[in-house]
Amino acid sequence: MNYGGKVLSDMEGLLQLLAPHCNDRSTFDALGRMVKEHRTWSKAHDLFNQIRAKTLVAERAADRKLVSQYLFEEICAKTLYNLSMSSAPFDPDSPYWVIPNAIAFARHVGVADAQVIKVVAA
Repeated sequence: MNYGGKVLSDMEGLLQLLAPHCNDRSTFDALGRMVKEHRTWSKAHDLFNQIRAKTLVAERAADRKLVSQYLFEEICAKTLYNLSMSSAPFDPDSPYWVIPNAIAFARHVGVADAQVIKVVAA
């Protein structure tokens, strides 16, 4: 799932790329810290729950920008939790959704697809 650490380095790079475009940074910044600290990954399930609550509020408010941000955050949290090898993992395809969700968020904030691809192509 994290061959050669690529998923982690991609997530870290995407978080850095997209951070300046976030109005709500609380859980986004928590992910940024968590991705660097293996021992905290088992806490990503709780972080996912916090993000999911925010996603539902943003969906009810029809705030597409926030929804796209939170969906990106959710998939990153799911991926980190699965990497912790804790019980009751999220769907095993979670890491495969990191890049598509990053692109969706990037499009909402005016970041070109090419910039996202540049981060993950290295």
